[in-house]
Amino acid sequence: MSDTQQRIDALVKSNDVLLFMKGNASFPQCGFSGRAIQLLKACGVDTKSIKTVNVLEDDEIRQGIKEYSHWPTIPQLYVKGEFVGGTDIMMEMYESGELHQVLGAKTA
Repeated sequence: MSDTQQRIDALVKSNDVLLFMKGNASFPQCGFSGRAIQLLKACGVDTKSIKTVNVLEDDEIRQGIKEYSHWPTIPQLYVKGEFVGGTDIMMEMYESGELHQVLGAKTA
């Protein structure tokens, strides 16, 4: 495992709710990242409790997270070390009530 992959793995395993995104929770820098934050807020998650990683600040992380998850796009949500998905998956899960369950069950 490369140094970048080890850094990503450590982040994923040490944070209950982790979002790799463009920007941060206070200032998302793309529409998809903004929507991901809004979905988390809609599920009652305090954005101050979310660990975010701004991929625009670290190109190794930006590329490495795609390899780590085998998922081609950003943002990427992890809850309790498990990959949940990107914004489209989060939206589907939100609409079905599953995202709220995952976040509530995993962060309680």
